[in-house]
Amino acid sequence: MFLGIEIGGTKLQLGIGPGNGTLAGLWRGAVDVAAGPEGIRRQITAAVPELLTKSRLDRSQIKGVGIGFGGPVDDQTRTIIKSHQLEGWDDFPPADWITQITGWPAVLGNDADVAGLAEALFGAGKGLSPIFYITIGSGIGGGLIINGEIYRGCGRGAAEIGHTKIKDASFGQIPSEEVLEDRVSGWGIEKAAQAAVQSGQGQESLLLRLVDGNHRRITAEQVAEAAQQEDVFAQLILRRSWVYLSQAICDVIALICPRRIVIGGGVSLMGEELLFEPLQRMVAERVFKPFAGCYDIVPAALGEEVVVHGALALARRRLG
Repeated sequence: MFLGIEIGGTKLQLGIGPGNGTLAGLWRGAVDVAAGPEGIRRQITAAVPELLTKSRLDRSQIKGVGIGFGGPVDDQTRTIIKSHQLEGWDDFPPADWITQITGWPAVLGNDADVAGLAEALFGAGKGLSPIFYITIGSGIGGGLIINGEIYRGCGRGAAEIGHTKIKDASFGQIPSEEVLEDRVSGWGIEKAAQAAVQSGQGQESLLLRLVDGNHRRITAEQVAEAAQQEDVFAQLILRRSWVYLSQAICDVIALICPRRIVIGGGVSLMGEELLFEPLQRMVAERVFKPFAGCYDIVPAALGEEVVVHGALALARRRLG
């Protein structure tokens, strides 16, 4: 058995399993941003014995730990390069720290990389290669899996689609420093809707009624709710985001030509009608024509536990 840990921008999860896509136990908690990294480490320290008890396992049965962290990591130094969601993690060595407090060997990976590994081995990408995984939640991450192995470039990461520059898509001028994550993540959709309302758009929108007229309370979930009820303004906000996403995916296809693109994360839960159907159509319109028909775009299959499954699989491969 192995321990898998997900450290994300809003969510902390620990799971125990053999690294084959099954779990013997799961612990889930919300990240307290105000408490910083030290608060998360306290949560992990307390959660490990609790999870062992819940799983009816002894410490001696754990062979090692896999960690999926929400930011780029350095394979050589086993440290976090940069945390884009939570301050205070830069240059920290999570694998060494978990070994110090538990005595178990540990490996570190980027959360999108290990999630992509899980989807390729056990989920929506099973049996296919290459798999390009995209997670769209509070941020946007990517992972490239080739023949069941994470592609890590020169050892500091790869496939960071969320940090690719976005193009002007006939929606006005885009600041040159903006990246895909700024416009298509959950927070990006939220900010786009808020800014549009503040500029005078959507004054008759259902979206404003959902937040009692206070545009600062608009969330991505409410944009989706209004769009589902055929609110034209909310649908336009989403369409703008999907145009940017489709352009980035077309670049991925032109460069890598993956067999399957798997999309997970909270924003992916908007589903077929609001996300996947329009996105598939936009990509088909823009894709490099010789590669048309070589790829497909599908939702992830492993749900909220995907990073835990990937961290367990990584531990099994490196430490088993």
